[in-house]
Amino acid sequence: MAQFVDWDLAAATAGALSKSGPAVSYEEATQVVAQLRDLTDEAAGHVAAYTGLTSQADPPPVRVVDRKDWAAVNIAGLKEVIIPLVTRLSGDKQPGAVADAIGSRVTGVQAGTVLAYLSGRVLGQFEVFSSEQGQLLLNAPNIVEVERKIGADPRDFRLWVCLHEVTHRTQFTAVPWMRGYFLGEVQAFVDASQNGEHILERMRRGVATLSDTLRDPDSRSSVIDIVQTPAQKAVLDRLTALMTLLEGHAEFVMDGVGPEVIPSVEAIRSKFNQRRESGNPLEKAIRRLLGIEVKMRQYAEGHKFVHGVVERVGMEGFNKIFSSPLTLPRTEELSDPDAWVARVHGPVGLAT
Repeated sequence: MAQFVDWDLAAATAGALSKSGPAVSYEEATQVVAQLRDLTDEAAGHVAAYTGLTSQADPPPVRVVDRKDWAAVNIAGLKEVIIPLVTRLSGDKQPGAVADAIGSRVTGVQAGTVLAYLSGRVLGQFEVFSSEQGQLLLNAPNIVEVERKIGADPRDFRLWVCLHEVTHRTQFTAVPWMRGYFLGEVQAFVDASQNGEHILERMRRGVATLSDTLRDPDSRSSVIDIVQTPAQKAVLDRLTALMTLLEGHAEFVMDGVGPEVIPSVEAIRSKFNQRRESGNPLEKAIRRLLGIEVKMRQYAEGHKFVHGVVERVGMEGFNKIFSSPLTLPRTEELSDPDAWVARVHGPVGLAT
């Protein structure tokens, strides 16, 4: 059966284009992997104690990966989502007709190119799609590379990264409805398309835009072009609000726990923020198109929102945000914590 993406070609392209990472000996690599696993367990204890959130079931062990493995895991996850969607959207047409029209091999190369780029930059990730409980990934080469570039203490930096990523795992494993809600919104985004074939074409164009920008930083195209209908924009607003909350919460937790357990956390945060804000024109163009610039704003806006809510109602009061999808912040509430507190808690004073 033909496919929207030639997944084997995407994996091969990502593997071929992924950089090998910083030079480390076998002994050093073994030590890094072992320490990241230990620090994940340590971070889990800190996150649970600080947030009051505990996983409803034992999550799978952290998976420490290299860049090629990271790309492969994400390809497997995307297949779980995209293949059923393409099958449904193609309706009663012959399975190969739509896929042939959009060029599965071309899309495979383009998708592999984008994943190769991201594989050299992502430090960690809670991968939602590929298993029932999700999977925590730590990208060891990138962690080592960044800690060296900013001159951070290795153990301190690794624990700092683990605090952020374990918080994401906790959000999805301590809140029973979170994964289903997220996947449902992704489904709703596709359902909101006016025409099945049309969205497949726009998806292909979106992947092509990202791939082309890696080669041409002067491109003025945007992946936002994929969003076409008012219904899709409404779904995207909800997803953006959710991701802003989750990223801000993770930032708030790492900043709250960090000073107690990471001696050099202030220096790490300062240098890491400088790294986030820097970048040559090509890097900045790619970050914009991949949505990384939006993600960076989500860190700041989400952190400010979470801080504002905790300041008013405490951590236990903040955790009411995870009661149901109805208690998630609306887009306009992200810049107005008082509005969320009033809607969910009613009039309250500042937490003491």
